[in-house]
Order: sequence, then C-alpha cells, then structure tokens
Amino acid sequence: MKKPYFQLEDFAACSSPGYLLRRVHNAMLRRAEEIVSLEELTFTQWIVLMQLREGIASTGAEICRNLNHDSGATTRLLDTLETRGLIERHRSQEDRRVSKLTLTAKGRAMAKMLTPRVVDFWNEITRDFSHTEISTMLGLLERLLARLEGDEQFGASDKTKGSK
Repeated sequence: MKKPYFQLEDFAACSSPGYLLRRVHNAMLRRAEEIVSLEELTFTQWIVLMQLREGIASTGAEICRNLNHDSGATTRLLDTLETRGLIERHRSQEDRRVSKLTLTAKGRAMAKMLTPRVVDFWNEITRDFSHTEISTMLGLLERLLARLEGDEQFGASDKTKGSK
C-alpha cells in the first residue's frame, strides 16, 4: 500500500488542497467580477449563461446543484436573468413541475460578447505556465472533481442516507 501524501505530523492547513483551491477561487472571482461588471452582470450570472449555452444545465435544479446555491438564491438569480431578457423559462412537456431554461437571443449575444474577455483573463492568469502545465493542471482538477463527486466514500454515511 502506498504511503499517503498528507501526514498528521506535518500537516499544515495553509498548504492543503482545500485551502489553496479556496484562495484561488476567491482571487479568481474578484478578478472575474471586474470583467463582467462592465455589462452590469455578476460572474455567477455569466456562469449560468454559459451553463445554458453549453448544455451543462437546462433546469433551475441543475443550476442550483452546479453553483452549490440554495433554491431561493437560485430562483432570485434566474428571476434577475429573466427580467433582463437573457433567459426564458418553459414548462417541461414531460413534467409540468419542471421549468426548462433557455437563452434568449440577447442572452446568447451577452455570452458571446463576454467570452473573449474571459478567455483573455485566463490567458493572462496562466501566461507563465506552459501548455503542458495548463493541460496537466486541468486534468488534475478534473480527476479531483470526479473523485469528490463520484466516490461514495465522500458521500453521506450509510446511517444518514435516505433519512431526513
């Protein structure tokens, strides 16, 4: 059995993946907000537009899960985008309780207009990295995400599954 990387004797929270990922996320969010705020949009709103554009999500519940928001915050977020004419809600033909979300022409145009700014942002942030390093970083993040989202070990314990 291979020896685990993290050891109790020398563990330091400030060099743990969780701490570093949180710091990266917070720093990225501050910078990204500046990019989209010129269009009176939040970065979270832009993420929703991109999730709809790329087919990552098509319902409020999927957006809620992807953003790790509560349902009330997600509803307010979607209400704002709908009021601005960037998305539309349509009742699902299969399940009338579900609203399908689609981008309007204005929403598609907004996503298209902001994408070059976001691409420039990421290119600027990663300019000191080689293409190989960027590919490796993205691959490692995807593997970490798959492990955290797909491994039962990290889910609810058997005692709490199904009980509410």
